[in-house]
Amino acid sequence: MTDDRRAATLIGFTAVLMWSLLATLTAASGPVPPFQLTALAFAISGGLGVAWIAANGRLSDLRQPVRAWLLGVGGLFGFHFFYFTALRQAPPAEASLIAYLWPLLIVVFSALLPGERLRWFHVVGALLGLAGTVVVVSGGQAMLIDPNAFPGYAAAFAAALTWSAYSILSRRFAGVPTGAVAGFCLATSVLSAIAHLVLEDTVWPVAPGEWLAVVGLGLMPVGAAFYVWDYGVKHGDIQVLGASAYAAPLLSTIILVVAGFAVATWSLSVAAVLITAGAALASKSVFRRR
Repeated sequence: MTDDRRAATLIGFTAVLMWSLLATLTAASGPVPPFQLTALAFAISGGLGVAWIAANGRLSDLRQPVRAWLLGVGGLFGFHFFYFTALRQAPPAEASLIAYLWPLLIVVFSALLPGERLRWFHVVGALLGLAGTVVVVSGGQAMLIDPNAFPGYAAAFAAALTWSAYSILSRRFAGVPTGAVAGFCLATSVLSAIAHLVLEDTVWPVAPGEWLAVVGLGLMPVGAAFYVWDYGVKHGDIQVLGASAYAAPLLSTIILVVAGFAVATWSLSVAAVLITAGAALASKSVFRRR
C-alpha cells in the first residue's frame, strides 16, 4: 500500500473514532427528537464547512454536478431517515444491529470497484466485527424477531444499504472535493428539519450542557466525521475502512459506560476481542511494506 493511500485510510478511520461519541453526546443532549437533533447538528457542521471553504477561497467546491449532489444528500439524509424510521417501528437493539450491516456490505460491494481486490482476510475481518457488534448490541442475550416489526427491519436494512452504497459510489466521484460535503450537510439539515416538522414535536435543549452536546455533535460525529470519511473512502483502502468501522459500536458502548450512561458487562470483553481481531486482520495490508 502506498504512503498516500495509507494516510487516507488512517484519516478515514478517524471518522469511526468520532462516531463512537455519537451515543454519549446524543444522550447528553436531552430529550430533543432525533430529526430535530439531526437538523441542528448538520446545520452546525454544514455552516462551519462553508465558512472554512469560503475562508480558503474554495466556494467553487459547492458547484458540483446534480448526480454528485444526489449521491451526497441521498447518502447523508437517506441513512438517517431510514435509521430513525427503523427505530420508530422496530425494537432498537434489533434495528441497530441490522443497520450495522453497512460495514460488511462495504467490504463485499468493494469488489465491484475498479482496481479493488476482495481478499479473504477482508471478509473474515468484517464478519468477526459483525459478530462482535452482535454481542455489543444484544448484551449477550437472545434477540427475538417480532413479525410486527418487519417494516422497521426493512427500514434498518435500507439504512445499511444506503450508507454502504454511498460509501462505495463516492469512490466513483473521487474528483468531487471534500469541501462539497459542506453543501450536502446543509441540504441534509433542511430535509431533516422538514421531517421533524412533519413527524415530531419540537423540544429544545434547556441546560447549557445539552446545548454543548448539540454543538459537540455538529463538530464531530455529525460534523467532521463525514468530511474525513469522504476523503478516506475516495482515496484510502475502503475495505479496511469498512471492516474497521465495527470498532464504533464497541467504543461507543465503552464511552457510555465511562460517562455513566451504561453498565459494564462481560459481553464487552468478548466483543472487544472479536472486533479488535477482525479489524487487525482486515487492516493487515495497511502495514504491509510496499
